[in-house]
Amino acid sequence: MSSLNRVYLMGNLTRDPELRHTAAGMAVSDLGIAVSDAYRNKEGAVVERTCFADTVVWGRQAETCCTFLRKGAGVLVEGRLQLDQWETEAGEKRSRLRVCADRVQFLPRARREPATGGEAARTVESDAPDEAAPF
Repeated sequence: MSSLNRVYLMGNLTRDPELRHTAAGMAVSDLGIAVSDAYRNKEGAVVERTCFADTVVWGRQAETCCTFLRKGAGVLVEGRLQLDQWETEAGEKRSRLRVCADRVQFLPRARREPATGGEAARTVESDAPDEAAPF
């Protein structure tokens, strides 16, 4: 039987990316991503729930994430689920499920226009590229 291990997540970073290097010099970065959705409960009220996903990014992409992303930034992550298992010094078995990212797409930030004449500030998305963006 064939299998497929593919994950697509679109959400916001819960913390600034952390950059480390392996003993061999490979860059690795950990991202925390919050993905929210909403549903209606039995009473008809809208309930929002958030799923938090730990994500690991490798190589040049990890360095780029640490350079250009900050807490709250929007990202689209494509990758696969990875189960890490280890044993503590006390002999306890531990495991965690996380996303191993193959691709991280930076999402544009909404820009704010200043309020004029009693109008509330509104969010406007621009097609103009961000000066600091790597793409």
